[in-house]
Amino acid sequence: MRTVPVELAARYEAEGWWTRETIGELLARGLAAAPETSFRVHSKVRPWAGTFGDVELVARRLAGGLRSRGVEPGDVVAFQLPNWTEAAAVFWASAFLGATVVPIVHFYGRKEIRHILATTQPKVFITTEGFGRLRLHADLCEQVPIVGVVGANFDDLLADEPMTDTVAVAPSTPALIAFTSGTTRDAKGVVHSHQTLGHETRQLAGLFPPDRGDQLTAAPVGHFIGMINAFLIPVLDASTVNLADTWDPAKALSLMHTDGLTVGGGATYYVTSLLDHPDFGPDHLRYMKYAGLGGSSVPSVVTTRLARLGITVFRSYGSTEHPSITGSRHDAPEAKRLHTDGNVLPGVEIRLADDGEILSRGPDLCLGYTDDELTARAFDDEGWYHTGDVGVLDEDGYLTITDRKADVIIRGGENISALEVEEALLGLPGIAEAAVVSAPDSRLGEHAAAVLRLLPGHRMPTLDEVRAHFDRAGLAKQKWPEELRETEEFPRTASGKVQKFLLRRDIAASTTRE
Repeated sequence: MRTVPVELAARYEAEGWWTRETIGELLARGLAAAPETSFRVHSKVRPWAGTFGDVELVARRLAGGLRSRGVEPGDVVAFQLPNWTEAAAVFWASAFLGATVVPIVHFYGRKEIRHILATTQPKVFITTEGFGRLRLHADLCEQVPIVGVVGANFDDLLADEPMTDTVAVAPSTPALIAFTSGTTRDAKGVVHSHQTLGHETRQLAGLFPPDRGDQLTAAPVGHFIGMINAFLIPVLDASTVNLADTWDPAKALSLMHTDGLTVGGGATYYVTSLLDHPDFGPDHLRYMKYAGLGGSSVPSVVTTRLARLGITVFRSYGSTEHPSITGSRHDAPEAKRLHTDGNVLPGVEIRLADDGEILSRGPDLCLGYTDDELTARAFDDEGWYHTGDVGVLDEDGYLTITDRKADVIIRGGENISALEVEEALLGLPGIAEAAVVSAPDSRLGEHAAAVLRLLPGHRMPTLDEVRAHFDRAGLAKQKWPEELRETEEFPRTASGKVQKFLLRRDIAASTTRE
């Protein structure tokens, strides 16, 4: 991990952006203040209704059970669960114990799970026997000392008496490792401390409009922002938790009428899929007052469409490494909210390199990666994070992202490594070369498009053949190419590298014509 420059750390503490409160202490304080706050899971397979106090009791019984089995501060507790009550219990229990929690997106497949478990070496892994594409891979868990399976032995891990205290740890130590796909072959482990995670929770909560209503959270809790929105911000401000373990626009629209729930944004797909659903009607708009968009490309055509419907749109920009770099408040000028990614948030600094790359630093910037080599490449000695994104600043200091240096596709808020997809494609017969780039997607922001150069005498595979191949390879469905194109030769630099920006440009142009 990197060393935060001394003068930056001192400034963050002096300004109150970093506090001495750990995530366990934040949760204990918030849960004690509002134990009767509603906590619900809207699910066909595992519905649940109760209160913060009910979930905290399970969490503290789990913490007691894990402590009796030798789990100590600093140990790693990993979980791969859908948006269920047990996910909250595991996250909260880990925080009470002073352990480092590793949330894993529930649709990650065998390949990703093997990498994450090997990288983090958890003492505890909590999962379930099955949900959608999620499967229990018992052989991958053989080296994990404690394995809990919801629906099987999870309850056996609960102590009869709950743990009543919260273990004290240094707030500068790791609290969470979040895995995110990037330009490398495997997902990157991003390490956040209690200080960086605590600041991000407060920062993000401060962007929410005070009259936003009771929110439905369908973003996976194994994803960084989904986890914060589900398990930290509601405890911080005593707002209800409403989880959905699958994204079903029809169900979300129905819950607006039956339960008065709102959908407040996220990746653009969550909002556009509601508007495009046949059940959507003008009466739903009173439950969609705001749309805070980020996590993937936010086309101006989408923000303009929402604004015309009377929805107040505001955008933000960040990443798992630096979650909240810029953002517009809901009361900012409309042109800024609709067409820029906002201005820098409190405590954050940005500057543009000569090539337009965005460099950032701030109190919510991570400690680095689990891979020291990646950390050395992405962070400099002055504390700047080299984002790999390219942008421009207007005269008022508002940032607009214009391109990405990093070879990543962001599909509905989920990062997809193009290199990982390319390597899987090369396992198909007849493929000489593969280049994977982002293609515009009206629902998801963008999706993976594969451009293939074939060996002589071979035909292009069908999309169904590619899907079957990726399924056998064990890659998450979100990573499967959704568009195939053939080329006789790629555009290249003088050194032979494929010029992917030209592929993206050509695909975007042909999509517009179509």
